[in-house]
Amino acid sequence: MTDTFPSLFAAACALAQGKVSSRHLTELALARIHDKEGEGSQTFSVVHADSARKQADLTDTRRRAGEPLPPLAGLLMSVKDLFDEAGSITRAGSVVLSDAPPAQQDAPAIALARQAGLISIGRTTMTEFAFSGVGMNPHTGTPANPWDRANRRIPGGSSSGAAVSVSDGMAFVGIGSDTGGSCRIPAALTGLTGYKPTASRISTRGTVPLSSTLDSVGSLGRTVSCCWAADRALAGLPVDWSARPEAHKTSRPRLGVLQNYVLNGVDDTVASTWHAALKQLEKSGAILEDVCFSELENLPQINRLGGFPAPESLAWHAPLLEHKSEAYDPFVLKRILRGKEQSAVDYLTLQRERQALINRAEQVIAPYDTLIMPTVPVIAPHIADLAADETLLTRTNLLLLRNPTVANFINGCAISLPCHAAGGAPAGLMAMQTGHKDSHLFHVAAWLEEALRLGK
Repeated sequence: MTDTFPSLFAAACALAQGKVSSRHLTELALARIHDKEGEGSQTFSVVHADSARKQADLTDTRRRAGEPLPPLAGLLMSVKDLFDEAGSITRAGSVVLSDAPPAQQDAPAIALARQAGLISIGRTTMTEFAFSGVGMNPHTGTPANPWDRANRRIPGGSSSGAAVSVSDGMAFVGIGSDTGGSCRIPAALTGLTGYKPTASRISTRGTVPLSSTLDSVGSLGRTVSCCWAADRALAGLPVDWSARPEAHKTSRPRLGVLQNYVLNGVDDTVASTWHAALKQLEKSGAILEDVCFSELENLPQINRLGGFPAPESLAWHAPLLEHKSEAYDPFVLKRILRGKEQSAVDYLTLQRERQALINRAEQVIAPYDTLIMPTVPVIAPHIADLAADETLLTRTNLLLLRNPTVANFINGCAISLPCHAAGGAPAGLMAMQTGHKDSHLFHVAAWLEEALRLGK
């Protein structure tokens, strides 16, 4: 499917021009999901084959009849297993919720995506309760990264299945959540584009929460325009392809290149990829200026007691933990229980320190079109290595989360773009802005995307 249509926009154009049918795209996706040699069984927890075919046929019938259709009509999305979909059990990647009743209605964000014309092909696997950036899950299995698949590397998380659903042509866009990088981490590790919006733009109602303070609803696609269209659909905004972000609509951007905190522990592959990307951006006309955001060095101390996710997730899980604690992934359970370490004073202090950092971020980023940094500092490690070494798993998880979490903590918006050479280990460039600058960030991201493409 994506071999023929490399983006949501390309597929939308082909549908509108009658070059392909929605039913044909659906059958291609289902064939890939059910391919015994593929990753479908570990990418999807539920496949909506019958309903997807029915909606695709209805869309095709309406299109042939000349009825007006929304711009995304007939295109396929995958839905992370923490969003409610009417008739499906929302398990959030866990066996703990297996006996929950099916959802009575779609989460508002998913309902809006359907209104925009997107068809849900199924529910994607994820880190249990979205509480890890690695993407591994002992209950459902872990889909392998499309890069170096024979050696089975992690896809990143927590939106692991969302990423692989797009990379393997099972959906055009993956709908995920992003509390500390859960869309951007898998995007960076698998060579996709991943977006985290300003949190308040898209409703999180009808989702299993991780952190009510930091949760946001994001997306993964092959291009900036894929995530732009999905983001607007999820927010209930009109999708007008003529207004999509394009490189020529942005003049030479002024980019702040973050020098401290985010470059610690960068491996050789990411370092060389990062420096090559900076050279290409400068060659394409970007104005690069080194930036030091010294206050970020305080983040580990600020979050030393588990940050917002620990107490906020513990509050939600407390009733389940009374009777089902043994059913949790031990790695996830340990992180939830850290919520017991915080007092009310600790939590209020955390809120105050966050606001101070938000205020400072606005000052630091204000002179630039965007602040840029490596999305994650390492390439995807092997699943087997992390499964065999809990210390390595913990260290890798913290390292993967470190850079993306900055955007969530400052209440900003951020996008990860692939910046590696063709055929090389995937690595991401993250562009970040302060809150409610989403539209501006998308336009700058389109310029970055084109500049990086020219260097490949």
